[in-house]
Amino acid sequence: MRVAVYSTRPYDRQALERANGAQRHAFSFLEARLDASTVVTATGAQAVCAFVNDRLDATVLRGLHALGVRLVVLRCAGFNQVDLATAAELGLMVGRVPEYSPHAVAEYTAALVLALNRKTHRAYARVREGNFELDGLLGFDLHGRTVGVVGTGKIGECFARIMAGFGCRLLAHDLRPNPGCVALGANYVPLPELLAGSDIVSLHCPLTPQTHHLINDRALATMKRGAMLINTSRGAVVDTRAAIEALKSGALGSLGLDVYEEEGDLFFRDLSEDVIQDDVFARLLTLPNVIVTGHQAFFTEDALAAIAQVTLANLDAFETTGTPAHRVSVERIA
Repeated sequence: MRVAVYSTRPYDRQALERANGAQRHAFSFLEARLDASTVVTATGAQAVCAFVNDRLDATVLRGLHALGVRLVVLRCAGFNQVDLATAAELGLMVGRVPEYSPHAVAEYTAALVLALNRKTHRAYARVREGNFELDGLLGFDLHGRTVGVVGTGKIGECFARIMAGFGCRLLAHDLRPNPGCVALGANYVPLPELLAGSDIVSLHCPLTPQTHHLINDRALATMKRGAMLINTSRGAVVDTRAAIEALKSGALGSLGLDVYEEEGDLFFRDLSEDVIQDDVFARLLTLPNVIVTGHQAFFTEDALAAIAQVTLANLDAFETTGTPAHRVSVERIA
C-alpha cells in the first residue's frame, strides 16, 4: 500500500522503516504537517499517516477522498484532530494507536512532579552559574500527600501506581472506575471533590467536547490553594489563560505542561532563531513555577517501536480486510 507519512521526523522514519522490514508498504515521508495547504501532496497515496498536530478537518478529508485516499492511520492514541463525522460520510476508515507505552507518559509525568516540587530545573541553572544557595528551592515530601488522577485509563493507572509507591493518597475521577486503581487504594470522587482535596492534580483524559477546558477558571478556583497541576494529556483540556491568572494570584502553586492548546504552531519544530508570536505561551515561559516541554512524554525508544508496529498492523489489516486493526469511528465513541 502507498502511504504518505506527514509530520515526519528522523525518528519516525527509522521506526516505521524498521517495522516495515519486508517493505510490504511504500512510504512517502514528508516533514510538512497535513492540512488544507498540503493535502495535494497525498496524490497517488492510498493511505495517509498523521500525527497529533496534523489537521484532518472536513476540508482536508474531502481533499484526501478526492485524491483516492481511503485510510487515515494516526500515530497516536488521541483522535480529536479528525472530523470523524465527515470521515464516516466519505467512507474513509480511521485507525489509531490506542496504546503504545503507558509507562513512558506516566514516568514522564512523575518526572514533572518531582522537578516542579524540588525545583531541579532552577537548581541546575543556578549551579551552572556558580550559585549554590538553597533559598527558593524548598520542596515538600511526596509521602503522605494527596494526588488526584483525572482519567484512569492505562496511563492514569501507571501514574497512580508510581505515586502510590511514593506513599501518596490517591483520589481518582473517571466515567468508568479502573479496578487496578481501586486495588491501589484510589478513591473515586466527583471532579470538584478531587480538585479541592488534592495537593497534586494530574490530567490523563482524552480531549473531547466534554473535556475541552475542563480545567477552567471555575475548576482552578476549586483547587486547594498552592496545589500543583500537571497536564500530559491534550493541551486544550486546560484553559491556559485561566491557569496563568491562577498562577499570578498564587491560587495555583505550580504548573507542568507537556502539551499546550495552541501547540500546533510551535511544537516539533526548531524556533530558536524566531520570535515566538504566541503571547500567551511567551507569558508562561516567564513564570518561575512553570515547566513547559514540547510534547515529549511519549518519546522513548519503546514507545516509538510500539507506535510503528501498531501503525503497520492497521495498514496490514486494512489491506486484507478493509478495516484497520484499531478502528475509531463516530459509532464507536458515541
